[in-house]
Amino acid sequence: MRHLLDTHDLPRAEALDILDVAEDMADTQQREIKKLPTLRGKTVVNLFFEDSTRTRISFEAAAKRLSADVINFSAKGSSVSKGESLQDTAQTLQAMGADAVVIRHGASGAPRTLATSGWITAGVVNAGDGTHEHPTQALLDAFTIRKRRFGADSRGRDLDGVKVTIVGDILHSRVARSNVWLLHTLGADVTLVAPPTLIPHDVTAWPARVLFDLDAAIADEPDALMMLRIQLERMNAAYFPTEREYSRRWGLDARRLTSLRPDSMVMHPGPMNRGLEISAEAADSSRSTVLDQVTNGVSVRMAVLYLLLAGERDPQHHAREDAR
Repeated sequence: MRHLLDTHDLPRAEALDILDVAEDMADTQQREIKKLPTLRGKTVVNLFFEDSTRTRISFEAAAKRLSADVINFSAKGSSVSKGESLQDTAQTLQAMGADAVVIRHGASGAPRTLATSGWITAGVVNAGDGTHEHPTQALLDAFTIRKRRFGADSRGRDLDGVKVTIVGDILHSRVARSNVWLLHTLGADVTLVAPPTLIPHDVTAWPARVLFDLDAAIADEPDALMMLRIQLERMNAAYFPTEREYSRRWGLDARRLTSLRPDSMVMHPGPMNRGLEISAEAADSSRSTVLDQVTNGVSVRMAVLYLLLAGERDPQHHAREDAR
């Protein structure tokens, strides 16, 4: 794997390969000593032009558990805030010998620009760009669904026929976009639920059906209900009347939780607005996969960095060798 920029163009075989290598990585994280020597001598740069403590820490943990050196580069208070361009920053990282760059950027397409510009030779991982994509979040979500559904028999499995309903701020969500494409690639049936004002104009081109009624979507008995964070910081207009009204119509409250099928799982990419899109009862219930998603995120990002930086060897064999 040369780069990971989106899930839209990620082939099914490659997606399954990442998920299966993540299974190997997850196995190593059950040991007393979680660190592997796999990427010793490699340098991973976390290049974050937007704040995201959770994603940055997850990538940092993944790189360190593979014994890579990690450089955290935050744009705030740096040369970038003084006007340095993406090209200048990239060429600085190239001069420092970066082997992989994990980039989060407010502009859609910035990771692809970095990967195809010729400014750096490092592999590029998109950690979220504008309202475009967030591929590792979709991969960890797929990993979590697969693990919760198939348990120890999950390796090698796709999500054929699994019903996933994604609820909330679809318009501003790169998580929703990445999930729609990846879940479709893996064979899942995807439903989007949101107020009409929070549905993108181009949604007719997406491989998903659209509903505006959460209760109707729950009555369809989804296997996984993914509640998205309402991104108030991205909203410069009134997309719904009040937060209370949104919560009443599109929030997962205690009543809706009890009407879910007993084996349905409740997901959230975090951080959660408790009481807005998800109630405390739902977030803390046994159906909730929120903490599993955080744990699985490290394993998936270990797999991505592994395939990016050590992919010339057979990944499953190598990960298992390291696990011994």
